[in-house]
Amino acid sequence: MSKVKYYYDPDTLSYRKIEPKKSKRYRNIFLFLLGSALFGFLGLIILLNTRWVNTPKELSLEREVRNYELQYDILNRKMDQMEQVLANIEERDNNIYRLYFEANPIPEEQRRAGFGGINRYKDLEGFNNSEIIIDATKRLDIIQKGMVIQSKSLDEIAKLAEEKEKLLASIPAIQPVSNEDLTRMASGYGWRSDPFTKARKMHWGMDFTAPRGSPIYATGDGKVVRADNRSSGYGKHVRIDHGYGYISLYGHMSKYNVTVGQKVKRGDLIGFVGSTGRSQAPHVHYEVFKDGERINPINFYYGSLSAEEFDNMLRLANQENQSLD
Repeated sequence: MSKVKYYYDPDTLSYRKIEPKKSKRYRNIFLFLLGSALFGFLGLIILLNTRWVNTPKELSLEREVRNYELQYDILNRKMDQMEQVLANIEERDNNIYRLYFEANPIPEEQRRAGFGGINRYKDLEGFNNSEIIIDATKRLDIIQKGMVIQSKSLDEIAKLAEEKEKLLASIPAIQPVSNEDLTRMASGYGWRSDPFTKARKMHWGMDFTAPRGSPIYATGDGKVVRADNRSSGYGKHVRIDHGYGYISLYGHMSKYNVTVGQKVKRGDLIGFVGSTGRSQAPHVHYEVFKDGERINPINFYYGSLSAEEFDNMLRLANQENQSLD
């Protein structure tokens, strides 16, 4: 109960009760309501904050979850790299190694076939992250199966290699120009700009620039079947039949060092760099044929280049620039 206040009235010589003004009463009521609202709002904020502030155990679990997410991301990246490396090996296996030895390529369906029969991943079902775990396990299983198939294929290739030493010596496997004489690998196999017409045109070989008169070497054992300038555009050129369906061509020579019918070994001097025929500058235009079809010579330098040199050549060969012939 609020205290009652009085004041002394000198006119009546008595004490009178002080009556509070209505405006002050309303002000007090307003302040009370305002204060109540503020305290209520603060209470709500505190209540919400207690939900946002995690306990030490919750913080520990969050850190553990983030660590699992990080490890899963790292695992995914590693599997991506493994899949890329395996795909590269499989491509080389089908298009180079097995082609060398005239073995049938392994069908893509066989390499990528799934696992039939019972559900191999039943034990991984029923967990919060079962889908992620099963997906990662499936990818690892497919990679493992691909590696097993590839391992067996390489065993087969190794056996064929032992039986076909003569074939390995015959396959074009080195650059036609040595690195000491090579100025640069000017243009690769693929669509290029024609140096004379500037039109986009298929370039069927690789251009190696070198000073005029630089030696040109046979890239594999074989027999010289042409050494003339009667083929349009190539100028003075040499063709070597390596057997097993392989033929190599060396164009724009300044002169020959072999005659038709002559047998040569890999690395033998067969001619010299020039700019005869349809040529813009001194270089050797080099092509490889397999069973009458032109194929990319970039796949045939395992005998003369280091891994770093091959990577650099591959990068230059893939540039869509202007050829020299």
